[in-house]
Amino acid sequence: MRHFHSVWGYIAIVANALAGLICLLAWRVQRVRGRWVWVCTIAAQAMLMVEVVIGTILIAGGEYTVTRFHMFYGFVAFITVGLAYQYRTYMRGKMELFYGLVGLFLMGVGIRAVLQVL
Repeated sequence: MRHFHSVWGYIAIVANALAGLICLLAWRVQRVRGRWVWVCTIAAQAMLMVEVVIGTILIAGGEYTVTRFHMFYGFVAFITVGLAYQYRTYMRGKMELFYGLVGLFLMGVGIRAVLQVL
């Protein structure tokens, strides 16, 4: 499970980077917009939530010890997804921009979390 957590972390980081770039592209180019943009975004954020849950299970089971900052960045990622979902109604008209920036922020948080373990 620890190996899966390590590999899945990189996959979630790349997925959120791609989802963020896709959203930013959709914000600038209207013909790119569509349901597929949101499917990519939801999938990337769900991947990150799976990563956080697996990390929590590893820590709670006592099988895995990491720095406090690694856990902090996992918590920040978890809260960011929830806050982004909550504030989506305030971003009417700029939803692609908002979720593009959220995706890139989640990528950065994921990179910082990985760097705490290396």
